Amino acid sequence: MAESNPLREPLLDWYGTHARDLPWRRADATPWGVLVSEIMLQQTPVARVLPVWAQWLARWPAPRDLAAEPPGEAVRAWGRLGYPRRALNLHACARAITADHGGEVPAGHDTLRALPGIGEYTAAAVASFAFGGRHPVLDTNVRRVLARAVRGEEYPPKATTAAERALATRLLPTVDAPTWGVAVMELGALVCTARAPRCADCPIAALCRWRLAGRPPHDGPARKGQTYAGTDRQCRGRLLAVLRGSHDPVPKAALDAVWSDPVQRERALDGLVHDGLAEALTDGTYRLPLAVIPQ
Repeated sequence: MAESNPLREPLLDWYGTHARDLPWRRADATPWGVLVSEIMLQQTPVARVLPVWAQWLARWPAPRDLAAEPPGEAVRAWGRLGYPRRALNLHACARAITADHGGEVPAGHDTLRALPGIGEYTAAAVASFAFGGRHPVLDTNVRRVLARAVRGEEYPPKATTAAERALATRLLPTVDAPTWGVAVMELGALVCTARAPRCADCPIAALCRWRLAGRPPHDGPARKGQTYAGTDRQCRGRLLAVLRGSHDPVPKAALDAVWSDPVQRERALDGLVHDGLAEALTDGTYRLPLAVIPQ
């Protein structure tokens, strides 16, 4: 049962004025469009997602449209969003939705959770934002806002805890829970940011336990930023860019040319093949995948 929530009114009033006009939040957004946005937005800024999301929905407006194409086309259209396994997950989702749900994104949380590559957060977000369900939606932004405002901590734990889920569930309003969820998310994205929170602009600053306690610093393990330059992830990105740029199989020499360290390059290329993001052909060339990898 929802508990009394003094954060609700000031936060919803703020959201009504400051919410960004994002296409997947509009009344005409389809459940498929919402699902695609949620997968794309994982660890990726909105500004980078917007053009790719629009191109994706123009090309594949429904799950069956994507399911009819090889998985490599999903990887190609993913472009430079990063973490391209998400493209394969979306392709697998489209196939499952087409085969098992009549081509319509299912509304039930548990049914969504059973789709390939769909985790707890994405299932809750789609069930809530696309279908109006009452589910706690705990992304990084929401977890940070609740950690600060309710628990008085600068950052949440590294992994979502049962206590966080219980708190988020108790705070859910009985009516219009999706708007509450997206409002908390928006506050974390725009105001209560990780590195430079703008407490002076925060609609719940007067109620925030972290601010009222003097903004005590995080006392847990040091939070390290992700490195990218020189990593296997960067190498994989360079190799994938070559494969995405060609509709024909690519000779090995073209892949060798984009990364100088042969040991790291071979490890990254083997990883792409293992993950189903590339196919090694018998003539020594490589291409984006045509075959579907069993889930």
